[in-house]
Amino acid sequence: MSGETMMGFGFKQAWLAVRDGDPAAVVAALGLRDLGPAPWRTAVDMAYLTDDRVVVTPPLPGAGGPWLLVAGRWLLLRAYRTLDLGALSTTLGTEVQLFATHRVSETHRWARAVGGFVLRDFEHAGDRGEVVVWHGEPDAAELAAGLPATLDDDLDILVSEDDVMAVAAAWSVDPTSIDGRPATASPHVAATRPLT
Repeated sequence: MSGETMMGFGFKQAWLAVRDGDPAAVVAALGLRDLGPAPWRTAVDMAYLTDDRVVVTPPLPGAGGPWLLVAGRWLLLRAYRTLDLGALSTTLGTEVQLFATHRVSETHRWARAVGGFVLRDFEHAGDRGEVVVWHGEPDAAELAAGLPATLDDDLDILVSEDDVMAVAAAWSVDPTSIDGRPATASPHVAATRPLT
């Protein structure tokens, strides 16, 4: 690791945060194939530039302990809509969070599941000015980001990618904040299975 620094990500991306995540268990639970370690820049570039590769970070310090992050266009374009976060939290035996943000469509989402239950799921489609998903009650971090305590059709809700990062920081790890920090381990690149 001599001198390598981590590369941040998050904007125009989707990622999972897994509390105390074991990389091999997370890769297996997602049905991925571990392609091995890679330099940070290479791994993050693959997550952004391909539809079938994800970056799997080593455990990173965050809210309440270490968090493993999995990010890639595969999550953003396909998996984040169909992923059963509750089942994944059961399989992994820990809290699992999902974040997604895309400034072109102004789509922003965050969700968290523990013990098989989705505690919170929120998605806002800014291009339509519409809350697409509202499950559970917002917490202090969400209220600080400007969400109301309850969903009200008469309220205009504005959410930005910065709000996604603020909620990620409060819940687990803001992946933009790791940019330039000294790396203690290399991330892995994993391949998704072909979609059928």
